[in-house]
Order: sequence, then C-alpha cells, then structure tokens
Amino acid sequence: MLTLTTNAAQAIRDLTATAPQPESSGIRISAKGPEADSLVLSLATGPEPADEVVEKEGARVYLDQTAAVALGDKALDAGETAEGGLSFTVTEQP
Repeated sequence: MLTLTTNAAQAIRDLTATAPQPESSGIRISAKGPEADSLVLSLATGPEPADEVVEKEGARVYLDQTAAVALGDKALDAGETAEGGLSFTVTEQP
C-alpha cells in the first residue's frame, strides 16, 4: 500500500485546509487511461466508490484501482521546488 511521508501529509493538509469539506477532502491519484504509465493528481472532496484510501496524520489520498496497483509499494513525498512551488515525488518505500 502507498505510504505517505510526513512532508507529504503536511502538504496535503495544507492544500485541503481551505477546501469546502476539509474533513473529507484530500488528493486523488488516478490513471490517465487504462494503463498506469500516466497518473494524474487532483484535489478531491472525497473518494470515488472504488478508491483505495490512504490516510496519515489527517491527510487523505484517494487512489483509483489502477493507481493503487501501480503505487502499492511506493511512498509519496513532497517538497518545495526551486521556484517556491509544491512538488510531489513518488519514491521507493524505505
């Protein structure tokens, strides 16, 4: 199952703090097409019916079935870009 680093959890909480439904809001990772070679990250007010839910420290990630399989042994991390923006990175689990 996908794991979240502390940095990713904080970034997700920051992104969803002002959402209309912060208690259920999170990010959703879904496949762009039938294969997992292109994944899309978006803000979500809650999970879709078949989504896998990953939660850490109040941060929620919703994964569609294709993304859940592709990211099953990965970790999601977050950091700041050189321009001061937010960047999510998928890495191997420690």
